[in-house]
Amino acid sequence: MGSHFRIVMDVIVLAGGFGSRLMPWTKEIPKPLLPILDKTMIEHVVEILPKNMIERLVIAAGYGIEKMRRHFSTMDLPYDVEIVEEFDPLGTGGAIANCKNYLSGGTFCVINGDLITSLRLEKMLDFHNSNGGIATISLWEVEDPSRFGVADYNSDSGKILRFQEKPPIEEAFSNLINAGTYILEPEIFKLMPKGAHSIERDVYEPLASTGGLNGFPFSGWFVDAGTPTSFIEASQVCISEGSFSSGSKMKNSWFGENSNIQGNVEFSAIGKGVMIDKGASVKNSVILQDAIIEAGCNIEGCLIGMNTIITKGTVISNEIIDHFSKI
Repeated sequence: MGSHFRIVMDVIVLAGGFGSRLMPWTKEIPKPLLPILDKTMIEHVVEILPKNMIERLVIAAGYGIEKMRRHFSTMDLPYDVEIVEEFDPLGTGGAIANCKNYLSGGTFCVINGDLITSLRLEKMLDFHNSNGGIATISLWEVEDPSRFGVADYNSDSGKILRFQEKPPIEEAFSNLINAGTYILEPEIFKLMPKGAHSIERDVYEPLASTGGLNGFPFSGWFVDAGTPTSFIEASQVCISEGSFSSGSKMKNSWFGENSNIQGNVEFSAIGKGVMIDKGASVKNSVILQDAIIEAGCNIEGCLIGMNTIITKGTVISNEIIDHFSKI
């Protein structure tokens, strides 16, 4: 199977969800285009891919297609970008199958579109190539695996012996979960049922029993940025890891260009042009560009949309405030 030794491969980014857990932010801006510091979420996702390894980037999207096309048309990337529309929700497996005609036919990679991760794809590909099988899943250790796909992983063989999707915690095989990045051989398409389906449940579970499913545990960081809490955590990881190309980091926060900070800011991401007045306090929050936080406000655990004004003395915690609001 010559395809195993390709240095370059196609990459599918699964970006089809509506981002409903990040509403109302995602009403105007598709989730993959939300800014984490000074880059969009999908740019952070693609950054784990060494540019010289990508032949074509295929984005499986169901919402905000035109905005995504416009965004990528302005970017200078050394590979082709195809945005493939998903007209009906197809599940993870159906979304991958929907991209088949855009792939060149060799080994390919699939990444969930809201992952901020330290995974080294080159190492995962080396392992996939040396261990046989038609699928390799990145694995991450968690305390409570019940919200995830869980792997019964044999570290000697590198194989996943069984795979279970979202088990009750007392029935979980292990604490190693599916961390949302896959390297697949084109033979995987033969195992997929037609139409909408879950690759985890409908393909990986049966594949594990045949010895065709590899696991690749890694350490470092892994955040699925799809909820308000994890979106803030993803921003904090990007601050501590220096994943930004403009603005500046001070202590434990990031400040975009031309932000004007008179108040106190901790563990937060402050977009460009944001003004925070005297006596205001911002903690564990993300504030997008050109927002104004007036004097004496107290903001904790919040997502504040762009061009929003939080008026004098307002106290809010754990809320998402829409773009262009005034409260």
